[in-house]
Amino acid sequence: MTGPRRAEVLAALSLAIDLGLGQPMEHMLRSALIATRLADRLGLDDTQRGTAFYANLVAWIGCHADSHELSRWFGDDIAYRADSYQVNWQGLPFLRLLATHVGQDQGPVGRGLTAAAFFVHIKGRLSDLIHSHCASAARLADRLGLGDPVRDALVFSFERFDGTGLPSGRSGDEIPIEMRVVHLAEVAEVFLRQDGPDGAVSMVKARSGSQFDPAVVEAFESTDLEGLLDDDVWTAALDQAPDNGGTLSEPELDELLLAIGDFADLKCPFTIGHSRGVAELTAEAARGCGLPATDVRLVRRAALVHDLGRMGVPNTLWEKPGPLTEAEWERVRLHPYLTGRILRRVPGLEQVATIAAAHHERLDGSGYPLGAAGAALAPLSRLLAAADTYHALTEVRPHRGPHDPDEAAVILRCQARESRLDAQAVEAVLRAAGHPVRQRKAFPAGLTGREVEVLRLVAAGRANREIAGLLSISEKTVRNHVEHIYAKIAVSNRTGAGLFALEHGLTGAFPG
Repeated sequence: MTGPRRAEVLAALSLAIDLGLGQPMEHMLRSALIATRLADRLGLDDTQRGTAFYANLVAWIGCHADSHELSRWFGDDIAYRADSYQVNWQGLPFLRLLATHVGQDQGPVGRGLTAAAFFVHIKGRLSDLIHSHCASAARLADRLGLGDPVRDALVFSFERFDGTGLPSGRSGDEIPIEMRVVHLAEVAEVFLRQDGPDGAVSMVKARSGSQFDPAVVEAFESTDLEGLLDDDVWTAALDQAPDNGGTLSEPELDELLLAIGDFADLKCPFTIGHSRGVAELTAEAARGCGLPATDVRLVRRAALVHDLGRMGVPNTLWEKPGPLTEAEWERVRLHPYLTGRILRRVPGLEQVATIAAAHHERLDGSGYPLGAAGAALAPLSRLLAAADTYHALTEVRPHRGPHDPDEAAVILRCQARESRLDAQAVEAVLRAAGHPVRQRKAFPAGLTGREVEVLRLVAAGRANREIAGLLSISEKTVRNHVEHIYAKIAVSNRTGAGLFALEHGLTGAFPG
């Protein structure tokens, strides 16, 4: 099977970035499309055009690295970013924006103290945030395989044409033309969407010479904006990608997903390293179950990116030390759904998306976002759920300290007894984490090990003759096994047997 293109995976990443900016999905894709049209209008060469495309696509990737600090000052980091598009970052409108959001999640006294602390050293505070953004964006661009031109351009994300930006105060031609294009395209997309072409042109003209390069503004005024709000933006933008047609090798895709998982973990200080830790634990558990290499790789990839949807939930919720309200819980419960929605856009990652989106589902239907239960949860999804739970228990969280490994094992086994987590997935994860292995419990309905082997093959649609060949037994013996199985599990046909196998986690090669 042909793998996805780098541009397709990065386009999916841009959807997560959109969520963190408080914008609808495809904001970055549409602005990348605007950037390529501007590049053509300005006569930029292919390298510059490609740099503008990718720099625009991931320009705000570093924002999520400073979400913790931003939340500390402004409360809801996503709401602050969404509102920041509406003002030119200078003068009274900008100060009003800051004053509106600073200490927003605190009471009157706390808000006053926070505002005072922020505004006393306002330039230093903003410079620290921006420096963090630029440094992390450049490093992540390297890991995403975007090359030196994109990495170098991202350093200028917060500079302004008039030299009043940060962190260096560069101006005019000191800012690469690719970033001058990105600066305009990314903001113009918001106004194009909310006010139409005339509103977008009016905004860029108003900011000409301050935030935007007048030459780029002039090019935007004469750029064809037709169809940008109606076209299939995903397809249209990817048609403009520099790597059109080139696909990732298996190792390249693994490295890219690892980088994206690390990026998602930067959202909160206490989740750094979580996704790669869960991935290694899940993969080791899968290997311990005797799963084929293809399944090990599949579940590891899903684990690497399972928390990508966290970008769509503000840090005020992730870092809240007390209990969440029901409304807050509703937002948190959305993040696995967002993960699945993002990843399903990439051809070749559909299975990864399905497994990743189910990491908070539970066997008894008490999980989220879908409340899926029993047979609806595939073995690899069950394995990821157990690994994610174990790893999270051993990490610090705002409302508790970390559990030691033995405590985490007790909690996991308790959830298995309550039919929330799959018991055999739990034991596989604990074995991979170095805990003593418990003796396997008896199979359900008194089935023997051989009968379970036959049941799995029956559930997979194998005929008796095929089962006999695969297990090196006679067809008559298979018929006898099938009769005994049907009697024990109280079914009368293969469909009923298949459903029983699904409901009890006995399908496929897992559990071994």
